[in-house]
Amino acid sequence: MSGAELARVVDLLVNQVAQWTPARWAAASAPGGPSRAEVVHALAQRLADLAAETEGVPRRDLPRLANDLALPDQLRVVASDLLTAGAPDGLTHAAAADVAQVRATL
Repeated sequence: MSGAELARVVDLLVNQVAQWTPARWAAASAPGGPSRAEVVHALAQRLADLAAETEGVPRRDLPRLANDLALPDQLRVVASDLLTAGAPDGLTHAAAADVAQVRATL
């Protein structure tokens, strides 16, 4: 998958969650599992880690913002960072598959 495919699946996920209320973000992603917000933040962290790897810089903790409603924007930013870093197709393919899996579980 190319960078365009990663951008497409990120857009699909963002469109799926962008109108969620705080209560919906706080709900468990699966019985006994982490909240939906935690799942999306973890995905954003993984994308940020891939961007750092591509750029050859140390990984950094992605801030956990106080307002879950900002998660869609945060996800878009880290996905854009990964694409701007010039990630190879194999990496964007893995990232797109990760985003698609998260989208399916939410």
